[in-house]
Amino acid sequence: MLNLNPAYCHKNFLTNFLLISLGLSVISAAHYAYSDMIKVLFQFNQSVASKPWAATNDGVMGGLSQGSARISEHGMLFSGDLSLENNGGFSSIRQQVEMDLSEYQGIRVKVRGDGRVYQLRLESDARFRDRWAVSFSGDIPTEPDQWVEVEVPFDTLRQSWRGRELSEYRFNPAAIQRIGVILADKKPGNFKVEVAWVAAYKK
Repeated sequence: MLNLNPAYCHKNFLTNFLLISLGLSVISAAHYAYSDMIKVLFQFNQSVASKPWAATNDGVMGGLSQGSARISEHGMLFSGDLSLENNGGFSSIRQQVEMDLSEYQGIRVKVRGDGRVYQLRLESDARFRDRWAVSFSGDIPTEPDQWVEVEVPFDTLRQSWRGRELSEYRFNPAAIQRIGVILADKKPGNFKVEVAWVAAYKK
């Protein structure tokens, strides 16, 4: 039976108000805690999206691969055709930046792909033979037509220069100069991956 006693209603109202307030406080605290752990660098799935990154394909070395990026409904769409002819075999997109991510542990990306393994590529102030930028990379595995979030820790990055593996250089997260995504899995054919956002993370 419905209790309409004023004292009971007032007590019940205060109890519900306190529970709701407590719940909102917990949600707010969790939100700010999460925000402190994540720094969004590029957002491609919003009405006002970051610009798509510029493409660099193996044509610079005589290859025939084709790839480009554009903003789609759900993010930045990187797609094209990978060719192994003429000693080619890579397609990439990249963006020049000036970032100090020394307070973070790595990069997190949200992607929807085709099952192929892409790579995140970063460049800092490390120079091969004091001249050319050293590339630091980590894998971005994808699931066919499924959104996944992938973390690439800074301390697991592999280093190279134009395909040549290196080991004597140090990645400097305080001086990131370029960020990109590359496909070079030696599997010819069409490819497609969407990037919703790119963020730095810490734990």
